[in-house]
Amino acid sequence: MASSTDSSTTVDNEVRQLYERYQAAESDAERREIALEMGKLDGRRHAEIYGALEDE
Repeated sequence: MASSTDSSTTVDNEVRQLYERYQAAESDAERREIALEMGKLDGRRHAEIYGALEDE
């Protein structure tokens, strides 16, 4: 089972990669798609935080 630190590191890496892709995007459509991915990732991160709080 992955620790919360491992999970945080994975999410941080995903955020970094998405941000780099966003910066390199050549069109508004491409940036929009990446922004939607960022939103999904942010939602997943919040779900993990609330799940951890419920377990306390």
